[in-house]
Amino acid sequence: MKEFFQYTKQSILVTFMLLIICGLIYPFAVTAVAQMLFNHQANGSFIDVDGEWVGSEIVGQDFTAPEYFWGRVSAVNYNTYTKKDLVPDANGETAYSGVSSGTFNYAPSNPELRKRMETDIEQFLNANPGVKREQIPADLMTASGSGLDPHISVDAAHIQMKRVAQSSGLSLDEIKAIVKNNTESRVFGLFGEDKVNVLGANLDIFKQMKEK
Repeated sequence: MKEFFQYTKQSILVTFMLLIICGLIYPFAVTAVAQMLFNHQANGSFIDVDGEWVGSEIVGQDFTAPEYFWGRVSAVNYNTYTKKDLVPDANGETAYSGVSSGTFNYAPSNPELRKRMETDIEQFLNANPGVKREQIPADLMTASGSGLDPHISVDAAHIQMKRVAQSSGLSLDEIKAIVKNNTESRVFGLFGEDKVNVLGANLDIFKQMKEK
C-alpha cells in the first residue's frame, strides 16, 4: 500500500511538471522568441497601407480587374464571397460554406475539371489578346493545394504584363520593374522556383496609378 501511494504521488508530480513545462513554459517561450525575432511573420505577415491592413504576404487574394495581375485558380475563391453567395439554393445549400482552404481534388479524367479549365482558358484568352492557349503557364489554370497560394510563376506574370500595362496606364518598363521587385528567388538558390507575389505586385501598381 505504501508503494502504491508513492508511485501515485510520483505520477501526479510528473503529470503536473509536464503540464507546466509543455503547457505553459514552452508555449510562452516560443511565443516570446517569435515575437522578438520574427514579429512580422508571427503576426500573420500583414501588409499595411496608410494605416490599414490590406492583406497578408502569405495568403492570396482574388483579382479580376484587367489592370492587375491575376493569381491562381482557387477552389475556395480565396474566401471571397458576395451577399448572393449567402442565399440558399433550392437544396438549402449556399456557395459560402465558411472560411476554409483546399483544392478541387478532381481526377484528370473528371469532366468538371475539363469544363472548369476550358472556361478559365477562354476567359484568360479574351482578356489577353494575342496570347495563344498553349502559351498560358500551367499554374494559371491549375489550383494550388490550399486554394490560397499568394504567388504565380515569373512566366505567369510576364504573359500578363501587356494587359496590365495597357489597362493601368503604366509603361511596360514600369510593370517589368514592379514584377522584378516582387519576385522571390529560390530558397537558398536551390529549392523551388522563382515566384512573384501577386498582392505585392498589385499594391505597387495601385500606388503608381494613384501617383499618375
